[in-house]
Amino acid sequence: MKKKKTGKSALDCAFDYLAAKARTVREVEDKLDSLDYGDYEVYAAVERLKELGYLNDEKYATDFVNSRLATKPVSRRKLREQLYSHHISREDIDIAMSLVTDDIERKNAAEVAEKYYRQFDGLEEDERKKRTMRRLMGRGYDFALVRDSVEAVIGQVECVEDYEEDDDE
Repeated sequence: MKKKKTGKSALDCAFDYLAAKARTVREVEDKLDSLDYGDYEVYAAVERLKELGYLNDEKYATDFVNSRLATKPVSRRKLREQLYSHHISREDIDIAMSLVTDDIERKNAAEVAEKYYRQFDGLEEDERKKRTMRRLMGRGYDFALVRDSVEAVIGQVECVEDYEEDDDE
């Protein structure tokens, strides 16, 4: 493989790039492109990294979902958007998203509802519930799940009609 100004081959530069954290195929291709390696060099480096097991978009997507669910639970919709932003194939995203069951989605929404409800402790009750619901909606949960999660954690949400009206404005 031809060496660039850095004195390194495309494969060596790719290894350096992967040293910091896992990357997707597209991220490595973009990095090598930005270093002015030719199409053949980029292709050869990426294929070699795949053979060696250093590049695997399916594993990346699965690890990404597991990490997000463990550290900062978000909805399926938000996870899918985040994976798309990494230029991962639909097939690999679908495989990773199969990890997020309905039960996990409900459990995560309830955990997020509890967290935000506690954070809004100084507010009046209706405002506290509304803000908690807005935060869940911001994390990509659909309205029905948000309402159910907040009611499961906090109790009846009488302010829902008000919230829905506010949302229309």
